[in-house]
Amino acid sequence: MIDIKAFREEPERFIRGAVAKKMTIDFDRLRALDEQRRVVLADLEQKRAEQNRHGKESGPRMGQLKGKLKAATGADRGVIESELAQLEALPIKLKNEIAVLERIFAEVDPLWRELLLTVPQPPAADVPVGAGSDDNVEIRTWSPPHFDPTNSFRASRGFDPKSHQSLVKSLGLVDFERGVKMSGTRHYVLTGLGMRLHQAILRYALDFMVDTRGFQPMGVPVIVREECMVGTGFFPAGREQAYHLEESKRGSSHDLFLTGTGEVGLMGLHADEILATDSLPRTYVTLSTCFRREAGAAGKDTAGLYRIHQFDKVEQVVVCKADDAESRRWHATMLESVEMLLQSLDLPYRLLQCCTGDLGVKNEDMIDVECWMPGRGESDSNGAPLGAYGETHSASRLGDYQCRRLNLRYKGEDGKTLFAYALNNTVVASPRILIPLLEMHQNADGSVTIPAPLRCHMGGRERIEPVA
Repeated sequence: MIDIKAFREEPERFIRGAVAKKMTIDFDRLRALDEQRRVVLADLEQKRAEQNRHGKESGPRMGQLKGKLKAATGADRGVIESELAQLEALPIKLKNEIAVLERIFAEVDPLWRELLLTVPQPPAADVPVGAGSDDNVEIRTWSPPHFDPTNSFRASRGFDPKSHQSLVKSLGLVDFERGVKMSGTRHYVLTGLGMRLHQAILRYALDFMVDTRGFQPMGVPVIVREECMVGTGFFPAGREQAYHLEESKRGSSHDLFLTGTGEVGLMGLHADEILATDSLPRTYVTLSTCFRREAGAAGKDTAGLYRIHQFDKVEQVVVCKADDAESRRWHATMLESVEMLLQSLDLPYRLLQCCTGDLGVKNEDMIDVECWMPGRGESDSNGAPLGAYGETHSASRLGDYQCRRLNLRYKGEDGKTLFAYALNNTVVASPRILIPLLEMHQNADGSVTIPAPLRCHMGGRERIEPVA
C-alpha cells in the first residue's frame, strides 16, 4: 500500500509510476474519495468531541438549572426551562448526526481502501523505462570456462543437446502422463532419482543459505488467510493466479488460499507487530511447496517442467530499516547468494534489470536471474535446439509497500514508529532448476553428471544413467 500522505502531497509521482508500470488507476476517483473520507472523518471527530464535552458538562449544568428552577418565576422560569430542554435534546441530536456520518463513512471507506490497494509502488528513479520484459536490460552474464552460451552447444560439448523433456524420460526421472491423469495439465510425478535430485538441490540451497549466508530457517504456512495475500501485495492484482479454498461455505469464518511463494508466510509472520530496532535486519529463509494457477500461460517454452502448478522453492526474505542504501545493499547481497549457488553448480546465467513495465504492482526494483537452457528456444537447420535463457530467480526491493499493508513497523532511533523495508529473492525453485541442471550436465551417452555439491544428497552418485 502506498503512503496516502505522500500521495496527497505529491500525487503526480504515483500517477507517473502507474503509467510507467502500464497500469490504469482511476486517480481522480481516488482523490475524490480521499477528500470525502477526510471531511467525514473530521466531522465525526468534531461531533464525537462535542458529544464527550456535553456528556461531561451537561450534568453539573442541568443540576444548577434545576436548582434555580425551583425558585424561578415568570420569564426567568421560561429561560431556564428552554435551556434545560436544549441540554436534554442535544445528545439525541448529536447521536443522530454521528449515526449519519458513520453510515457515510462505512460506505466511503471500503471504496477508498479498495482503490488504494490497487495503486502500484512507483518504480525507483534509476529503473529503466520500458513496456515489458523485452525492454529489460542485461547487467552481466556468467558461464564456466568450458562453456560459451554464445556458441552452439555442439561447439562447446561436441554433441547436440537433448531437451529436459527427452532427458527426464530416458533417465526415468519424471512421469508426466500419470501426473496429468491424477491432477490435469501442468502436473507431474517425480520418480526415483528425479525425486532425489529435486530434494538434493532444495536441501543444498537451504543449507547454503543457513550455514554459509547466515539466514534463519523458518517453516511457515502455505495455506493462509486472505489478509496475508492482501498484506503481501499478491491481492487484489494476482487473485486469479491463486488457488482459493472456500472454507466459508463449509462453516468456517474465513476462506483460505494456497500461497505461490514462501514470501507470503515469511512476511506475514510479523504483521501488525512493532519490532525492536536492534532486531533488524530480519533475514529469513524457508523451503515451501508453492501453488500457482498459471492462468493463460502456454507455449513451447513453458512446456515440461518450466511452468507448472505445484513446485517447491527455497525463498529468502529480508526485513530491514527504512533506509534506501541499506535496502540496496541487501539486494546486492541476496543476488550474490544466488550467483554463488549457480556458479557452484556450473550453471551459466545472466542478470537482467527489469524495466518499469515488468516490475509488477509491489516492486520498486527487480532483477531477474535467467539460467541458460540448451534445450530451449529455436532449432537450427538440423533440428538441434539453439538454447536460450529462461527465468529461474527474481530479486525484488519493495520499499515500505509490503510492510505498510501488513502494518509491520519498528521503533526508530528517535523513538518514532516507522514502517520497515522488505526484500525477497528466490534461492532456488525446483523442479524448474532441473531444466538447466540436466541439460547443461548431460553427456553424449545420454547420462547426466551430478554436480559435486549435490552428490552427498544423492547417495554419493556421480551420474544418472539412462534406464534400460
